Amino acid sequence: MGVLGFVFYTSASAHPFFKAMYRIVPVVLLCYFIPALFNTTGLISGADSQLYFVASRYLLPTSLVLLTLSIDLKSISRLGPKALIMFLTGTFGIIIGGPVALYIVAQFYPEVLGGVGADETWRGLATIAGSWIGGSANQTAMLELFGASPTLFSQMIAVDVIVANLWMAFLLYWAGKPGFFDRILKADTSAITALKEKVEAHQKSNLKIPSLQDTMTILGLGFFITGCSHFFGDYLGGFIGENFPELKPYSLDSTFFWLVILATTGGLLLSFTRWRKLEGVGASRIGSALLYVLVATIGMQMDLGAVLDNPVFFLVGIIWMAFHILFMLMVAFIIKAPFFYVAIGSQANVGGAASAPIVASAFHPALAPVGVLLAVLGYGVGTYGAYICGILLQLAFGG
Repeated sequence: MGVLGFVFYTSASAHPFFKAMYRIVPVVLLCYFIPALFNTTGLISGADSQLYFVASRYLLPTSLVLLTLSIDLKSISRLGPKALIMFLTGTFGIIIGGPVALYIVAQFYPEVLGGVGADETWRGLATIAGSWIGGSANQTAMLELFGASPTLFSQMIAVDVIVANLWMAFLLYWAGKPGFFDRILKADTSAITALKEKVEAHQKSNLKIPSLQDTMTILGLGFFITGCSHFFGDYLGGFIGENFPELKPYSLDSTFFWLVILATTGGLLLSFTRWRKLEGVGASRIGSALLYVLVATIGMQMDLGAVLDNPVFFLVGIIWMAFHILFMLMVAFIIKAPFFYVAIGSQANVGGAASAPIVASAFHPALAPVGVLLAVLGYGVGTYGAYICGILLQLAFGG
């Protein structure tokens, strides 16, 4: 919170140094990278801290409730099918990109094809595919399915986290100025602009100075829905896992899956009631504050020094991600999709429900639910897409 307070305070400073710095570096990027530098230098320990768990399990769902409280579903539906097309493009790019990256790197560093049995590189890369298409539940499924060794798996987690987070950092940087890519892609951004303007108009029409009662009501409502989501999510995840094991490939036995679904649904249901007026006293502002805490705790998980441990694996990961990105930009150019769809379609795959809303809200808080909905879709297709990628990786490996 000290880092977040410092960044936001200095971002409003009239000092020439800070004014020049924030013209180049977005606020959200610093909120993300400063904790990463603290973790890398050993000043803090993201691995030992429980802050990410608390933020992702309690602050994230509460922020989703508050950010969706005033959402206009009709306006979101007008965004059209391009967001879904870009999400599926991102999925396909990851499925194909893994084998392509492994094949390319093997031409220059044949040792990447080394390893015997559980230490074969492709087995570890398949777990990254599970994470980058779905999430941790899908990653675990690939670990069980393809049987990577614990040592190899830990190395792949480092590749997964650092490469994915560097890409997220890039998206956060450009989220504040998407016009550059929109001009290149010749994109039609009218639907996104209309949604943002409608939300802002609603906020202004209901705006009033919040009292302590208003703030406590907002927090109480948000955390109450989160508590209910935990209660029913734990029950649903356990019940499905015990009685319907065939649904596990869809991550329907994951309590985190249900937590995100139920919290988002709770916020959407409240948007049809008088509680919608809480937006006028800062519901989305408080939701955004909680989301920034999550941004900082995600940054805490990064260890930039881990790149030096297995540089060849990181080279595979970087080429893999580059293929995914270039493929998405190519399709976006063809269908004239805005850069927002590229960013959120990619992050819904690579980042999942924890970070897709962060990137979406970096464009505008009103767009956060779009990130959630696509990320939830990723849980459903993650296991199947990662399995196909795993088989292709095995073929590229020569097995």
